Amino acid sequence: MSNDGVNTSRRTFLIGLTSAVGAVGAIGAAVPFVKSWQPSAKAENAGAPVEVDASKLEMGQRVVAEWRGQPIWVVRRTDDMIANLDKLNGELKDPQSKEDQQPPYAANEWRSIKKEYLVLIGICTHLGCSPLFEEEPTVELKYGGFFCPCHGSKFDLAGRVYQGVPAPTNLVVPPHSYVSDAVIIVGSEEGETKA
Repeated sequence: MSNDGVNTSRRTFLIGLTSAVGAVGAIGAAVPFVKSWQPSAKAENAGAPVEVDASKLEMGQRVVAEWRGQPIWVVRRTDDMIANLDKLNGELKDPQSKEDQQPPYAANEWRSIKKEYLVLIGICTHLGCSPLFEEEPTVELKYGGFFCPCHGSKFDLAGRVYQGVPAPTNLVVPPHSYVSDAVIIVGSEEGETKA
C-alpha cells in the first residue's frame, strides 16, 4: 500500500493536537461539576465557629451573636444570679440537666464552663420562639431568667425549664470553649473547656 501524497507526521501532529484539546475540554467541564459537590462559601460560613468577646459585658448583661442561623446568648451572671440557681430546683423539670441539652463540660448546676458566663442557643424548646431575657425578678420569674411570651414557657438563669410550661426541655447549650478569660468560641471545642 502506498502513502503517496500523505504526510504521516502531519497526521500524527493533528491527532495529538486534537486529543490534547479534547482532554483540556474534558477537564474544563469536569472541574465545575466536581466543585458543585462542595458546600458554598455561604454554607461553610454559616457553620463556622463564632467568636464572642464577653469582656465588655457588665454583670447581669447579655450579648447576642449568631451561629448557624441561631441566636447565641452570652449572659454574664452576677453572684446573686448564681446563688439563686439552687433555690429553684423544686420548680424545674430537669434541675440536674440530665437530658442531653448540653456538652459534658456544661453538665453542672450552672450549665456552663465558667459560673460567670452562660452560653445558650436562644430558641425556646417548645416551638422555636426566642424568649425574652429578664435580668431582674418579674411576676413570671422571681429570680430573673428567660420568658417566652408566645406560649408562656419559663427558664431560669441557667436555661433550665420550669415545670408546668409547654417547653419540654432546657434551653440548649452549644459546643463552645474559651480562647482567653472572656473570649468564647461558639461552635468549637478547641480552646479551654475547663473553668
